[in-house]
Amino acid sequence: MQSSTVFITLWLLLIVFSVLSPVTEAQPPTYRDHVCPNTTTFLINSTYQANRDTLLTSLSSNGSRGNGFYNTTSGRNPDTVYGLFLCRGDLSTSVCQACVTFASTDISRRCPVEIAAVVWYDECLLRYSDENIFSAVAEEPATILFNIKNATGTEIPFDQLVAATVVMNMNDITTQTENKPAGSKKFATRETKLSSFQTLYTLAQCTPDLSGSGCSRCLQGARENLPNGWQGGRVLSPSCNIRYETYPFYNLAAVSPQPPPAPEEEKQNKSNRIPVLVASLSAIFGLAVVFISAFFIWRRRNSRDEENSQEVQLLGLVNEHSRETFNGENGERSQEFPSIRLDVLHAATNHFFDENKLGQGGFGPVYKGTLADGKEIAVKRLSETSSQGLVEFKNEIMLIAKLQHRNLVRLLGCCLEKNEKLLVYEFMPNKSLDVFLFDSKLAAQLDWQKRFNIIKGIARVDIWHQNMLWKDSFLSNLMFSVLESFCWRLLVDKRTMVFII
Repeated sequence: MQSSTVFITLWLLLIVFSVLSPVTEAQPPTYRDHVCPNTTTFLINSTYQANRDTLLTSLSSNGSRGNGFYNTTSGRNPDTVYGLFLCRGDLSTSVCQACVTFASTDISRRCPVEIAAVVWYDECLLRYSDENIFSAVAEEPATILFNIKNATGTEIPFDQLVAATVVMNMNDITTQTENKPAGSKKFATRETKLSSFQTLYTLAQCTPDLSGSGCSRCLQGARENLPNGWQGGRVLSPSCNIRYETYPFYNLAAVSPQPPPAPEEEKQNKSNRIPVLVASLSAIFGLAVVFISAFFIWRRRNSRDEENSQEVQLLGLVNEHSRETFNGENGERSQEFPSIRLDVLHAATNHFFDENKLGQGGFGPVYKGTLADGKEIAVKRLSETSSQGLVEFKNEIMLIAKLQHRNLVRLLGCCLEKNEKLLVYEFMPNKSLDVFLFDSKLAAQLDWQKRFNIIKGIARVDIWHQNMLWKDSFLSNLMFSVLESFCWRLLVDKRTMVFII
């Protein structure tokens, strides 16, 4: 009940998170432009093409990296291919992965035989070249895009606001580069209030492999090419990009900085949080230990009670029938059979090793075993998947106990421990009668006189069975079913005909 409640809770949370996820998470990559000069191309099925395809596969498989950037190479000179991708800094790893996977295939379609290429989307850029493009500023080729609406209604000239905001973003990125390790994300956004009803949103980004000065130089060149007089515009280059709009085009929640707490307040919060955290974790851990311990104690007690209940029922049945005396054909007295410990049977059968398996019956396998005194036994082990329960198991013991006879396999004991149901029989080294009847070589050992004696023996058992009808109706029905099954097995085989009168 508890596990199902937890599962339902997690399922509902998953639905809530999927509904509340930003819309950009579900959007496919939005294509903007690509450049692949056809002045330099490679041959189809060439080594360079194979290296390029390997490179694109490698980029696609690394699209979920945390900083949204990855560069790598493929092949050796003169066919080495250099490649990289850069995802927009506010996007999740799943959106970045989707864009890079799409771009890795799309760039091959748009630039099938070009040695160098770059493709831009709203979400990412991807490029490759036969020259080393790592940590090198590349301002060309560049793509300039703008919003067709004119910029109006601002007190300060719009172009000046855009230029000032872009410069502030460039300064932010430079500061980040100085304070963070090499390879860290170079990305900045800013919102500037133009009026009571209008806000300017700007974004600037460089590939993380650039130095701080290289990133500033790239952004400075992009700013000079930024279109003026429009409500929106952008410049896309291989190493950096800048954009401005009068509407939010990036994930505001992902880029909103948390205001740093005052030193005294931060110190006080930390000192207050530590005892609360320790107390909470201690309480949760203590409750978990209590519940887990109680659960295992309950399971163990129930298991013991069930096992003891079954053992009491079975031992009572064994003792009851062990005291009874049934005269066989030669007046032999049935012997008492004990309850044998499970560890003894494990040792005898080498823990029910497969090599000791004699066969598979309807209720489970039968194993050969050797007791400590050297006596060989056959152990019938009820399968855990069998439909036979305790009642059927007791009925089988009842039947065998009442059928002790020198010509019948003898039940030596039984075991009911740890959910195991085991019957221990004497081992028959010469196997059963059907092996001799239906084996082409062994059948020669049974002439018709011996077969006739077997038929008479079965008939006499049937007569004895008829005489016991008054004594035990259950045993009568069960014995009749055994005889019927055995005789039918002989009759259906065309090589042997047995007639029961």
